[in-house]
Amino acid sequence: MFRRMSTRGMTVPTGDQCLPGRSQSMPVADAHYVNGRPMTPPFPEGTDTLVVGMGCFWGAERLFWQVPGVVTTAVGYAGGTTPNPSYQETCTGMTGHTEAVLIVFDPAQVSLDQLFKVFWENHDPTQHMGQGNDIGTQYRSAIYYNSDTQKAAAEASREAYQAKLTASGFGEITTELAAVGPFYYAEAYHQQYLAKNPGGYCNHGFCQVAYDAEALA
Repeated sequence: MFRRMSTRGMTVPTGDQCLPGRSQSMPVADAHYVNGRPMTPPFPEGTDTLVVGMGCFWGAERLFWQVPGVVTTAVGYAGGTTPNPSYQETCTGMTGHTEAVLIVFDPAQVSLDQLFKVFWENHDPTQHMGQGNDIGTQYRSAIYYNSDTQKAAAEASREAYQAKLTASGFGEITTELAAVGPFYYAEAYHQQYLAKNPGGYCNHGFCQVAYDAEALA
């Protein structure tokens, strides 16, 4: 799964370069297609959220909705500037956003580090501005944290996984770690896409190097 792509010159556009977007948000279904739970706040008391980007959001979302302790998921656009972008706009690379997954989880049932295990193991975090054959800033790897606790956990997980990658002969992690900003929901047809279209495109899977969540804990 690890690839060597010539994307090092790519950069996320600055705010003044991004498309203007719109004030109207994307309509969101009342219920998650797979588990029937709401995809928008307010979320159940005691839950937490995490936003990640790992390439095409279809396959990434499916990985997380299957994790015990994950309450609900949704796909959207995060990390950029353009408000309420469309999929077509995001694909131009001129919104600053990456395709992202919103994960709502119960910390009493699943730890952050267990979620990071799913994240690190199922894409190539060393590929800069792309994932597989999907090339562009809109496919960059990212973790967007919502607290100092999440930031520290994300940094520790990155350091631990980098050690495993280095020992296996792979390169440097390029994953963006940043405070979470607005999460803009994607169009309805993208939500739980691979449940609606079981034969649909997915480039996610085990990336050759295991992440040892128990050892880090």
